[in-house]
Amino acid sequence: MTIPRIFEAPKKSFFLLGPRGVGKSTYLRIAFPNAYVINLLAEDIYQRLLANPGLLSAELRAVPGDRWVVLDEIQRLPALLNEVHRFIEEKGLRFVLCGSSARKLKRAGVNLLAGRALYRAMHPFISEELGEQFVLDDALQHGLLPIVWDSEDRAETLTAYTQMYLKEEIQAEALVRNLPGFARFLPIAALFHGQTLNVTNIAREAQVARTTVTGYLDILEETLLCFQLPAYETRLRVRERKLPKWYWCDPGIVRAMKKVTTSPTPEERGALFEGLIAQLIRSYKDYRNLCDEYFYWATAAQTQTEVDFLLKRAGEFVAIEVKSGGTFSEAWCKGLRALSDLKGLCRRIVVYPEGPELQTVDGIEILPFSQFSNLLATDALWP
Repeated sequence: MTIPRIFEAPKKSFFLLGPRGVGKSTYLRIAFPNAYVINLLAEDIYQRLLANPGLLSAELRAVPGDRWVVLDEIQRLPALLNEVHRFIEEKGLRFVLCGSSARKLKRAGVNLLAGRALYRAMHPFISEELGEQFVLDDALQHGLLPIVWDSEDRAETLTAYTQMYLKEEIQAEALVRNLPGFARFLPIAALFHGQTLNVTNIAREAQVARTTVTGYLDILEETLLCFQLPAYETRLRVRERKLPKWYWCDPGIVRAMKKVTTSPTPEERGALFEGLIAQLIRSYKDYRNLCDEYFYWATAAQTQTEVDFLLKRAGEFVAIEVKSGGTFSEAWCKGLRALSDLKGLCRRIVVYPEGPELQTVDGIEILPFSQFSNLLATDALWP
C-alpha cells in the first residue's frame, strides 16, 4: 500500500532533492502520472546523453507544452540543465529535476536556473504520514526511510542501503579518491550524531587528516544524509557555544553506519530520539514553513546548560528540549529556564517519548512525542 506524503509539488519547475530511498520517484509517478520521464539511472539513456547532451533537445521538442518533464537522477548529468533552461524559456515546459545529491549540481552552476526552478526537499516518513502505523520504538531502531519501512526484513535492507550508498553515490560518482578510508570514516561520523561538530575530534577518532574529514563531512551533507544545526547567539551575558551540531537524517541510517541492528540501548536512545525530533522539525520547516530558522543554544561553560532546539519565526521563538527518559524530572527544565529572558520567547516545551502531558509552575510544557508531533501536524506550535 502506498502511503500518501504531505509534500506538495509547486506549480512551476522545481528541483526535488532527497537521499536515496526516500520515495521521490514513487511520489512523482503518483503526482505526475502523465509526465514525460527521462531516468538517468537507466544506463542506456545515461550513456546516450553523456555522449551528446544536445540529443535532449530533440526529445523535448516533441513534448507538448502543457506536459511536465521529469528528469530523474539529474546530478549524474548536470550539463543537461543548459537544455532545461532553454526549454523553460522558449517553450514554457515545466520540469521536475530529481536527485539524491546536491554536490555536482552546485559545482555545475545550477544558478543558471535561479528564479526559474524552485528548490524542494523530500524527507523520510514522518509520524503524520504513517498515522497508526507509526511506532516510536520501530522508528528509533530501523528509521523511517520508505525503502526500509516497506521491507519485510528492515535490518537487512538497512545493511544493503549502506552498501548501495557507497557503490552508487560515492564510488559511481567518484566523490572520494580513497573509498576504503571513507567507509572507515562513516561509523565514526555516526557516533557524533546529535553532538557538537568538532572536526578535530572526528579526525583524531578516524585517524585521518582534518582537511580530509572536512571534505568527507561535506559529502555527507551534499548527498543529503546529514545536516548541521547552527548555534544561536542570544547575548544573554553568558559565554555561548558557537560550533554547529551534527545530525543524520534518519535513525536507521545512523545505526546501519555503525553496523548495529539490535534494539537501541538506553545510551543510544537519547541521541536517536533527539535526532528524530530534529528531522521532524526540519521536515515541517520544508513542507509547511514551520519556522524561518532553527538553532540550538548552549553555554560554553562546563556545566553545559543547553536547549536542543530554538525555532524562530517573525521575531518570536519557541524553545524545545528533548529527553528520552520516561519520568519527568525538574532537571529537564534547566536549559529552558536559563533561556527565559530571551526577547520574543513565547513558548518552552520539553518533549519525551510517552507519558502524561504536564506543565510546571513557570509555564514550561511537558509533552509526550505524540502530542508534540500533533502540534506540528496541525500548525499549532505557535501561540
